Amino acid sequence: MVRPSLLSPATLPLPTAIYVRQFHVSLTRRHLVGPPDPVSHLRPVIYDDAPPPPPPSVRHPYSLREFTGDTREYQWKMQRQELDAFNHTFWLESNSRFYAAKDAVLQSLPEGTTPEQREAALSAFYTRWVAQECTRLDAYDAEWRKRNWSTIILGARVRYQEFMARIAHPFRRS
Repeated sequence: MVRPSLLSPATLPLPTAIYVRQFHVSLTRRHLVGPPDPVSHLRPVIYDDAPPPPPPSVRHPYSLREFTGDTREYQWKMQRQELDAFNHTFWLESNSRFYAAKDAVLQSLPEGTTPEQREAALSAFYTRWVAQECTRLDAYDAEWRKRNWSTIILGARVRYQEFMARIAHPFRRS
């Protein structure tokens, strides 16, 4: 019998959660999230399984939609990155315009402006900004939802294809 005073942290039994992970044989995915962008305020996702991004000025002569089979997973990974880039580009441009317009409003205020007058000017600016950007935000929202659903559906097809491959070949390692 071990006396309680002789138990040190090194001799204590480990929690069972640590042992459970040793028997798990599938690969773990660890997508990372980067720091927020100073202008768009979006945190970029760094995918651990993403293909290298193509150069922005080079377009491939063939569309991935022309192919089926093995390219579906590649197409899904590319769509994820394109959706992230679309989202980042929109908010980067939108927030840049917003900050420039807000600075212009603040610069136009006279030298002796009180805090209440400053807040009233900013309140009027925010109201005009929301009304002015309504159509643009609605168009962005519709496009983002369309692209997002397309990516979700393609991702589900990829996962279904992987599931069916595991059922057809249960002992094959992938």
